[in-house]
Amino acid sequence: MNGAAKTSKLSTTPVTETGKGLTAGQIGLFTAIVIGVSTIAPSYVVASTLGPTAEAVGTHLPAIFIVGFIPMFLVALGYRELNRAMPDNGTTFTWVWRAFGPRAGWMGGWGMLAANIIVLSNLAGVAVDFFYLFLAQLTGNDSLAELAANPWINVATCLVFMLGATWVSVRGLHAASLVQYLLVGFQVVLLVWFSIAAFSKAAPAVDFSFEWFNPMGIDSFSAMAIGLSLSIFAFWGWDVCLSMNEETKNGERTSGLAAGFTAVIVLGIYLLTSVAATVYAGVGDTGLGLANPESIGNVFAALAGPVMGPAAILLSLATLASCAASLQSTMISPARSMLAMGHHGALPQAFTRIHPKFGTPAFSTIVAAVISTGFYALMRFVSTNVLNDTILALGMMICFYYGITAFACVWYFRHTLFASARNFFTRGLAPLLGGIALVAVFGQTIVDSLDPAYGSGTEIGGMGLVFLVGAGILLLGAVFLIGARKRRESFYTSKPETRYVKVEENA
Repeated sequence: MNGAAKTSKLSTTPVTETGKGLTAGQIGLFTAIVIGVSTIAPSYVVASTLGPTAEAVGTHLPAIFIVGFIPMFLVALGYRELNRAMPDNGTTFTWVWRAFGPRAGWMGGWGMLAANIIVLSNLAGVAVDFFYLFLAQLTGNDSLAELAANPWINVATCLVFMLGATWVSVRGLHAASLVQYLLVGFQVVLLVWFSIAAFSKAAPAVDFSFEWFNPMGIDSFSAMAIGLSLSIFAFWGWDVCLSMNEETKNGERTSGLAAGFTAVIVLGIYLLTSVAATVYAGVGDTGLGLANPESIGNVFAALAGPVMGPAAILLSLATLASCAASLQSTMISPARSMLAMGHHGALPQAFTRIHPKFGTPAFSTIVAAVISTGFYALMRFVSTNVLNDTILALGMMICFYYGITAFACVWYFRHTLFASARNFFTRGLAPLLGGIALVAVFGQTIVDSLDPAYGSGTEIGGMGLVFLVGAGILLLGAVFLIGARKRRESFYTSKPETRYVKVEENA
């Protein structure tokens, strides 16, 4: 162009990682949503979190689910933007690395791996409880349900569930998705059935009130933080849709859509079931109350029979199916994250091994299963309420790695934030606000969990077990980082923003 000046424009063009050995285009939008809902495991979450959440916020269960959804959705917008620019199944690890550098990337990836591996153990634990409850209901022998309380039988059964989930995961996404359709559909139908049955009972424990949807009615910020931590855990798992981006059709766009749809669908399920359970049982700490210490970690164990009568066995089966399905689908994230970390040089090359027949990260999947089983066995013998304690510790780690990813989005796109109103909101304001909210919950949970009375009341050295598990695991990641820097110097000396592409355009 005669007389025209040239200007330099900074843009983020999508760059797809190749060479990991995964099969591209295996699944579409619907399958990704089904796997996302399966990973969150709504039946399992309702059974294990309604009690602790009701104990923290009383009848304001719907409010806390809505408030917990907001930062999740805001952060999901940032995830979508990062995924469109860098569709890599390392997700948090890769994106934080590109934005802030390798050390921050390692810590973000570590937080994500720790959360996923720990929740695998939690899922297996709930599956064990409902397995023996289901056998007791099926046979009419109540003593079978008590077998879950025996730590040796419990851990052995957990190992069997973990082996089964690992075997299915190694066989790949396509084969697993066929099973997920049935299991997800079954649990959603049973949750709706439970809710309708609870509403239809003649004598509600509490009269419905729209005040339940008002977060300002929660007594204190500490109670709000506990509730939010549990609520965030309840929505956690939608990011599995992004972990499958390299195996999804048009993954740079489809994966983000699937994550958003997953979160909205699950919110609807939680609002319906939390209101129904509160109306029927109330939030007291005696009888059928949701905060009863005897059933706080598994409210369906107490409510299924009174609400659904002879069909209660189906609700137990649905929760068992939910845990089993989520065990398999939850393995997707840590396995693919470790594959990406090995591929980029942050972990040993062994983690890049792909199964020659199924095209899956088999080695990483097995490592995740082994660590998860070992963690569960340790917690089962140490904690008096392993499920509740691990959920609270998980909330800390989820806030940590979601928060750092949200801030990475803002920093990575800082040069393009003011290019349009859309960019400002989806790349800047939304993830920034979501990240700040998660950091606030993380900080409050750290402070509260120092009290030995937090969670189950289990303590070691005068500190609460929830704090030791959550903060201790993050600290362990920092310790491993020190050693890893020496062994994998090429990765840990890499510079951030290597994926930014400067495009010279004529004005």
